Amino acid sequence: MKNFIFDIDGTLLDTEAMYMKSLQAILHERGIEKPYAELATMFGIPSKDALLRLKVPDWPAVLKLWGPRTQEYRDTVAVYAGVKTALGQLMTLGSRLAVMTSKRQFEYDRDVVSEGLDDYFAVKVVAEDVAHGKPEPDGILLAMERLGVKPADTVYVGDTLYDQQAAHAAHVQFGFAAWNGTRPTNLTPDVSFLTPQAMVQLAQNS
Repeated sequence: MKNFIFDIDGTLLDTEAMYMKSLQAILHERGIEKPYAELATMFGIPSKDALLRLKVPDWPAVLKLWGPRTQEYRDTVAVYAGVKTALGQLMTLGSRLAVMTSKRQFEYDRDVVSEGLDDYFAVKVVAEDVAHGKPEPDGILLAMERLGVKPADTVYVGDTLYDQQAAHAAHVQFGFAAWNGTRPTNLTPDVSFLTPQAMVQLAQNS
């Protein structure tokens, strides 16, 4: 494994609270009470899909409000410890790096570019770039095409079942970003990275 494609939320950036608390507040104002734990099960998939799965009434209106509302919780976002160091080391080793995320372009600019992460990636694929989001493989396939890499040499690093399903549908290995502190019981990753540095060790041994 020498090429790495990354999910963003819950993988490189701790953004769960920003998205879930803002959605919870919007729903509360509409008289809809959803526990945080239930909302968190939707974390990591496209916003529209999350609202549909939650059966939120008048979801287009909620979707329109959700993006801007996250700004109120922007101070809860942080890059996971060790991520930037590991990305820099992977680049030094000659690894090809990309991101494939359910984020829309404005969210990518707000969260990824502002944190200085964008400079590490040769390619980015955001929600507007593909017709079908995760768990479909479209985004990973497009990222590999743009990188000019093969599935056999590539791992998709993420943190949810949707990430795993997308990776396997694209015939790449799924690497679980275990450094985020969660331990989902529904994942069967090909490799678990307990720390970002573990990715560097994998690349060195490949």
